[in-house]
Amino acid sequence: MPATLSGWPRRLLKNLAVAVIGCAGLMAAAAVPAAPVKEVVRDPMAQRVQACAACHGKEGRATNDGYFPRIAGKPAGYLYNQLLNFREGRRTYPLMTYMVDHLSDAYLMEMAQYFANLHPPYPPPQAVDASAATLERGRVLAVSGDPSRNVPACIACHGSKLTGVAPAIPGLTGLPRDYLNSQLGSWKSGVRRAAAPDCMAQIAARLAPADISAVSAWLASQPVDSSGAPAPSAPGKLPIPCGGVPQ
Repeated sequence: MPATLSGWPRRLLKNLAVAVIGCAGLMAAAAVPAAPVKEVVRDPMAQRVQACAACHGKEGRATNDGYFPRIAGKPAGYLYNQLLNFREGRRTYPLMTYMVDHLSDAYLMEMAQYFANLHPPYPPPQAVDASAATLERGRVLAVSGDPSRNVPACIACHGSKLTGVAPAIPGLTGLPRDYLNSQLGSWKSGVRRAAAPDCMAQIAARLAPADISAVSAWLASQPVDSSGAPAPSAPGKLPIPCGGVPQ
């Protein structure tokens, strides 16, 4: 990403402007108790997180932009961990860092729980421009892994339906290919980090760029099972320890 605002794409500048305006209310609500009002507000958190919709779409269901992920329905523990990662510098994205920099742990958890409880319908999967061989390689990585590289299958952690596992493992279906590509690439390069042991950084380091492209293409092309809700628990012990995920 360019270092100066003048080099930013117009789309990101627009999102920045909307987020900055909305963030003022977000931080004010976190820092100052709301004054008593006569009229009962049904969902005050929905008003406080309106700035999130600038990138993540209404109700966190994502937008047509291929980079920003859906956050609706993701496990609360996962969303909370990501908000902490942005605040503590393990993930770097200026808009997100600015939004959460001064918010407390308790407020971040409230935000995470709010979006975790939203379950708007998923759109149809993306049309992916990839060869049959590429998609097959992606499928193999997702359902079987690559033992020769000590790469576990995606389903071993993210659930048999790839919709995630409560309380802290996200779903992988229903995410844009561009987002999946960028996040795996960020783990591989060390730009994105998580609480130690950083299992995804270890896995991404073992994947070739062609593997990242293949698994991202296959995942983005898959329909989301039923409601897309995460599984209540993992079927067994995770194949690799992950920070922030209860063992």
